[in-house]
Amino acid sequence: MKKILIIEDDHDIAELQRDYLEADGFQVEIEENGKQGLEKALLKQFDFYILDLMLPDMNGYEICRQIRKEKDTPILMISAKKEDVDKIRGLGLGADDYMVKPFSPGEMVARVKAHLSRYERLIGKEQAKKNIIALSTLMIDMDDRRVFISKKEIILTAKEYDLLLYLVQHPNRVFNKEMLFEKIWGIDSFGDTSTVTVHIRKLREKIELDSSRPQYIETVWSAGYRLKI
Repeated sequence: MKKILIIEDDHDIAELQRDYLEADGFQVEIEENGKQGLEKALLKQFDFYILDLMLPDMNGYEICRQIRKEKDTPILMISAKKEDVDKIRGLGLGADDYMVKPFSPGEMVARVKAHLSRYERLIGKEQAKKNIIALSTLMIDMDDRRVFISKKEIILTAKEYDLLLYLVQHPNRVFNKEMLFEKIWGIDSFGDTSTVTVHIRKLREKIELDSSRPQYIETVWSAGYRLKI
């Protein structure tokens, strides 16, 4: 189910938007404050954003600008301002569409669906160009040996990359340190299994939001490590 965030200070309009979107099968959250809306937009994963232009504390232009620094998720900007300069500014900041109040809720839903469909086609084509693995916020570009978290590149050493890729390619399977050392470093390599422990710790520091409570690389006590999906 696609998740949509509405940032709109007019409670009645926001509820009307939610009713129409939920009737079409979307999951919807509402924020009526600009700064709180931006915080939620950046911290949580949404498939679409609907922004009102005039908001308490922070206007829709600034929210759009900040979202675009981090995400390429589609954005629909809604405003009572009809002037072309306002539309041009919104679109120039990265909004995908602009609607003027009052608007048809049915047309709004149609535009949301059209932009989502277009975005999914573009993402599909882009991923098809490359050998890419995507898991939640983690993405591995195997062609270029690059790793991204929430679209920000994470710099890994060669062995950190090899270890992460091996775990990702064998999800939910538990490997002990001896198995990982043999697979990544080779049975004839110098060193010992403590090397695996060090590299797991470094990987967690780089890819986990909280390395003490890992989302990806899990320790299975007395058994080894696995990458959770």
